[in-house]
Amino acid sequence: MAKERKYKSFWSFYPYYLTEHSNPTCRMLHFVGTSLAVTLAVSAFVFNNYLLLAFVLPCGYAFAWVGHFFIEKNRPATFTYPLWSFASDFVMAWHILTGQIDKRLAEAHKTINA
Repeated sequence: MAKERKYKSFWSFYPYYLTEHSNPTCRMLHFVGTSLAVTLAVSAFVFNNYLLLAFVLPCGYAFAWVGHFFIEKNRPATFTYPLWSFASDFVMAWHILTGQIDKRLAEAHKTINA
C-alpha cells in the first residue's frame, strides 16, 4: 500500500489514488459501480423517477468498498479525500475506457515511489 501523504491538488492526488487501485479486480468493481451509479442518475431524470437518486451513491460506493476491503485490503481514499476520490473514479473510468489505465498506473507507481 502506498504511503498516504497530504495532497494540495487533484493531479498530485490522482497518482496516489491509482496506486490504491493496483488490483485489476478492484478497478473493475469501481468501474461497474461508477457505471451503475451514472446509469441510475440518468435513468432518474429520463423516467422521472427521482427515487432512483437515493441509490446512486450507495450503489457506487458498495462496489468500490468491496474492492478495497476484500481485494486491495486498504482503506478507501474517499474517507480522507471525498471530493478528489469521487472525481478520480470518473478519471480512472475514462482511463479504463480509453485503454490508458496500465500506462497511467505504471506512471503513478513511479511518481509515488520516487
